[in-house]
Amino acid sequence: MRTAINPIVLNPSVVARVLAAIAVVLVLASFGGQFSKFVLGHGNLKGLVALFNLDAEDNIPTHFSAMLLLFATLLLAIITVLNWQRGFPHVSKWGILSLGFLLMSFDEASSVHESLVEPVRTLLGDSDLGFFYWAWVLPGIVLVTALGLFFRRFLLDLPATVRIRFLTAATIYIIGAIGFELIGGRYVEMHGDQNLTVSLIATFEEGLEMAGIIYFIWALLKYYADNYQEVQFWFKS
Repeated sequence: MRTAINPIVLNPSVVARVLAAIAVVLVLASFGGQFSKFVLGHGNLKGLVALFNLDAEDNIPTHFSAMLLLFATLLLAIITVLNWQRGFPHVSKWGILSLGFLLMSFDEASSVHESLVEPVRTLLGDSDLGFFYWAWVLPGIVLVTALGLFFRRFLLDLPATVRIRFLTAATIYIIGAIGFELIGGRYVEMHGDQNLTVSLIATFEEGLEMAGIIYFIWALLKYYADNYQEVQFWFKS
């Protein structure tokens, strides 16, 4: 019996809308849980508050964010291979991006970057750190700056529309990951971390991170569709 090969066709806009809808539900669920905890005084709700807390680890939002990063990793890897086959420039940069997103996914699931907080705090004097209370942001800023310089030529050589999309996604993500982390760190140092305001800051932070990744996934799918007709993945049945 002959094995059938069937394509899965992905529409970039539909994929982005579905992922965005899931992200919105998670953000609203997290906000609802934190409102219940700090305003209504119900901080458990049979485990639902922790299960949907965007500022917690090893729960549904964390796994969803890690999955988004893995999806971006897969798309970048596919584009790397296809661009290599066609002899397109900057193949190594596409491959490095894929590896980078794989590492980001691992970090999202395990929060490795938070292990930098105490060592960097010690170097800074461990008191009155202000916006750098979550001290990992300092090496984070250095890393983002270095990556910006490293990928400068790669970005400039992309078509203008693609470049703008990639930079928009990066800006949204960085505002969430570093911008709101700076704001949250300052507030935590002044008022502690057990209050609704800190939870709202964390919710905006994680929400923007998810938005940036989803926008980047959409941009990658559009790039794939523009250069390879349509987004198709083949499987055997």
